[in-house]
Amino acid sequence: MTSLSARQLIFIAWGFSVLSIAGAWTFQSLGYAPCKLCYWQRDPHYAAIVIGAVALAARWYWLAWPGALMAAATSALGFYHSGVERQWWPGPTSCTGGGNISGISAEDLLTQLEAAPLVRCDEIPWRMSDMIPWDMLDITMANLNAVGSLLIVFVWLAAALKRA
Repeated sequence: MTSLSARQLIFIAWGFSVLSIAGAWTFQSLGYAPCKLCYWQRDPHYAAIVIGAVALAARWYWLAWPGALMAAATSALGFYHSGVERQWWPGPTSCTGGGNISGISAEDLLTQLEAAPLVRCDEIPWRMSDMIPWDMLDITMANLNAVGSLLIVFVWLAAALKRA
């Protein structure tokens, strides 16, 4: 069995980001509105798509290094979002509704409520166990991005090391 070339590895990593964004848009089209952390997780994928396309078109395989960085960034955001969803740690107050309301006037509270996002980062809109009746698969979209992107970091690194 022959090993994959740097070009093939970059194509796989690039394809993962393309499929991740396509999946996110598909879920969004099905009525699963993304929260702020969902959008943040998309940004490194968009960057990886551009990086991968340039690397493949120009044969600049050294771009696998920043590709690995983008995959690591979206993975880290995915792990952070996973913890926020499960209330292991607090998320940004701008998308979790946290914060202290003691001593606030009713008018200021109403203003805050009107400005609050409709989609909260600390609520899980979709679980794999909703589709597959097996409770062990309590996997969310943030979990899938966190783990999948972490694996793709190694694909990008393998491509980079082939050219180092």
